[in-house]
Amino acid sequence: MYNMDQYDGENDYMQQEDDWDRDLLLDPAWEKQQRKTFTAWCNSHLRKAGTQIENIEEDFRDGLKLMLLLEVISGERLAKPERGKMRVHKISNVNKALDFIASKGVKLVSIGAEEIVDGNAKMTLGMIWTIILRFAIQDISVEETSAKEGLLLWCQRKTAPYKNVNIQNFHISWKDGLGFCALIHRHRPELIDYGKLRKDDPMTNLNTAFDVAEKYLDIPKMLDAEDIVGTARPDEKAIMTYVSSFYHAFSGAQKAETAANRICKVLAVNQENEQLMEDYEKLASDLLEWIRRTIPWLENRLPENTMQAMQQKLEDFRDYRRLHKPPKVQEKCQLEINFNTLQTKLRLSNRPAFMPSEGKMVSDINNAWGNLEGAEKGYEEWLLNEIRRLERLDHLAEKFRQKAAIHEAWTEGKEEMLQKRDYETASLSEIKALLKKHEAFESDLAAHQDRVEQIAAIAQELNELDYYDSPSVNARCQRICDQWDTLGALTQKRSEALQRTEKLLETIDQLYLEFAKRAAPFNNWMEGAMEDLQDTFIVHTIEEIQGLSTAHEQFKATLPEADKERQAILGIHNEIAKIVQTYHVNMAGTNPYTTINPQEINAKWDKVRQLVPQRDQALIEEHARQQNNERLRRQFANQANVIGPWIQNKMEEIGRISIEMHGTLEDQLTHLRQYEKSIVNYKPKIDQLEGDHQLIQEALIFDNKHTNYTMEHIRVGWEQLLTTIARTINEIENQILTRDAKGISQEQLNEFRASFNHFDRDHSGTLGAEEFKACLISLGFDIANDAQGENEFSRIMSIVDPNRMGIVTFQAFIDFMSRETADTDTADQVMASFKVLAGDKNYILADELRRELPPDQADYCIARMAPYSGPDAVPGALDYMSFSTALYGESDL
Repeated sequence: MYNMDQYDGENDYMQQEDDWDRDLLLDPAWEKQQRKTFTAWCNSHLRKAGTQIENIEEDFRDGLKLMLLLEVISGERLAKPERGKMRVHKISNVNKALDFIASKGVKLVSIGAEEIVDGNAKMTLGMIWTIILRFAIQDISVEETSAKEGLLLWCQRKTAPYKNVNIQNFHISWKDGLGFCALIHRHRPELIDYGKLRKDDPMTNLNTAFDVAEKYLDIPKMLDAEDIVGTARPDEKAIMTYVSSFYHAFSGAQKAETAANRICKVLAVNQENEQLMEDYEKLASDLLEWIRRTIPWLENRLPENTMQAMQQKLEDFRDYRRLHKPPKVQEKCQLEINFNTLQTKLRLSNRPAFMPSEGKMVSDINNAWGNLEGAEKGYEEWLLNEIRRLERLDHLAEKFRQKAAIHEAWTEGKEEMLQKRDYETASLSEIKALLKKHEAFESDLAAHQDRVEQIAAIAQELNELDYYDSPSVNARCQRICDQWDTLGALTQKRSEALQRTEKLLETIDQLYLEFAKRAAPFNNWMEGAMEDLQDTFIVHTIEEIQGLSTAHEQFKATLPEADKERQAILGIHNEIAKIVQTYHVNMAGTNPYTTINPQEINAKWDKVRQLVPQRDQALIEEHARQQNNERLRRQFANQANVIGPWIQNKMEEIGRISIEMHGTLEDQLTHLRQYEKSIVNYKPKIDQLEGDHQLIQEALIFDNKHTNYTMEHIRVGWEQLLTTIARTINEIENQILTRDAKGISQEQLNEFRASFNHFDRDHSGTLGAEEFKACLISLGFDIANDAQGENEFSRIMSIVDPNRMGIVTFQAFIDFMSRETADTDTADQVMASFKVLAGDKNYILADELRRELPPDQADYCIARMAPYSGPDAVPGALDYMSFSTALYGESDL
């Protein structure tokens, strides 16, 4: 048996003026009111567990629903109940409930488990009132008053502005119903038209208040209007219980609004950051995909067979450099800016740093970009080398065809001639003539040996350079070599036959022989001269064309001597003709020692004289082309020698601006944007230089001694300059964002910059560990030279240098200083806010989220909260605790 004393402690909120154990007497009207009120109050909590009671003294007799009621209102788990039907089981369950009430600091008077099991209505109502006092009224506190006095003060303050309402107690002050209506109107004015209520119509007032509370405030109807109006003095405990439900409903709404606002703020930040992360992922994926598709094209080294096809590849590469790559350079720069801005916002909102998907880090993109540029550089070099190779191949192929055609023309009919057996029927003089003619042919054959070797050498070089038509070249060269071997063998065979007959030969016409001997080399010289005069040439400088011109002039100087030789040879022929005419020699009309005749010599001589001025004109035109190429080289060099140093100077100026302090951050940002505009305005000069570079490439100019700058140097420098100014502007914008978000003054930022620059000895824009430590000490941080100081400094370094690079950037320094002076939301604060919305439960329901939060943010929470699996879980329960820690990176979301 428990003794039912009032609660100990400061809150003597109830003097138990109606002591339950005082003769156990209770006014019948009050008992009816209490029975109805307490039953409705119990059901308002039991329905959360999916059950209810009908008869308060009967339904609590077995102790099961009593224990369930205590578990619901306390949020704690009681001892396991007895499931038996016997009286001893029921008494055990009720004692467990009474033990739990006592454990909460409540001393019970004259209430025992037997009375409850026996269905004693007065003891049962007294026990329920004790529970209501402990769990619904005790915690009410208003201006340092609590429990009953606190609840009364709260009612007085909330109804003070209303006429005809004077709350002084919890019985007759509520009979007219205006007190209940005033509480509802004060908090939810849209639910009641207070101006239409009349003090002399308590039934209407009470019914209005009770109906509205049940329909809109989730407060069950605990009394009927007749119970209050029909009683001289309504039961105080029933009225207190009813009014406490209004207190909890309205005070919970206020807490819920505050909690909802905090959650909305946190979720808005999180949603914005998630959108930035999605944008980064998409932009990174698109850029990496473009790089992935572009690198194989740049790495394709399959050569073309013609100059036209290779020049088309070069034109495609120019389009890539001019049209396709520049937007991607801009996207890469924007990606880095977006990444830095996102990380700054995450730090400012006390969120963990953003880690992109695997393979999409800024470093991964930079590596991929480096691979792209490596492939790009190798591709351009390969294109130029292939063009040079094809140019060389075309020249060699043409030279091969010319020499082969000349040689084939010379060898035509030689095999038939060597295979003749005319010496067998020839006269002695004819035999001698045939012998001399053969000796002349052997001389001619030896003279053509060089040409055959040249043809073979050219064919070999074409094979080494992988000429596309090498099979036909090799076949033609093989035919020439095979024919040459055949001619050698036939020559040797005929020579031996003539030598055998030589003994039979006694005379020979020395003049014919002399003519043949002198005409053959002269003829060969003329053929060589014609070949040289028609030979194509490739030069790349004025010096090379001047060398060819000099050699040509030297050749022209030999023409007078050659003409003398021609005249001498023709003189021999004229002397022969004179002798034949004088002595009537029967010579069959031709020189037996050679096929060369004066007409052929004169024709070839005329051809040589005709080719000389053509060669002059070709050399003059090539000289003019080389002069134009030299002009293009100088034109490009003059601009490149100005633009290159200009880009370098601008890079150095931006470096100085980034570490100097002149004016506010907004002034610095304005200055940098004006500086960026001036740089962008310089773009036409870069475009003009690109145009000159294109003219140089179209002219196939491969070197330029007038400048050390190539177009590639200028492009890389220009892209670095644009990226550097964009990054510097982004750093200032992030400093402004940090300053505004953290409430840092301009003077503090200047102080931070001045301290940072002071210890940045090498002006690198970063601090080493010892420099950073000295900077912190200069700003007032207490970092002692002991183990504790070293541990504290290691903690700080893990914040500003998470990647352990050994350096601290200015942005990381500003973020750290901002974090040391600013207050931000925490996971515990968000968790406490959710607990308010959940009505102090360890879980929250979807309906509760939708009731207190905007629809989009309620849906956001429901989609991401894990199911709650605690012992007090109900269907649809959500775990707001793990969700709150995940928002701040303390667990997975």
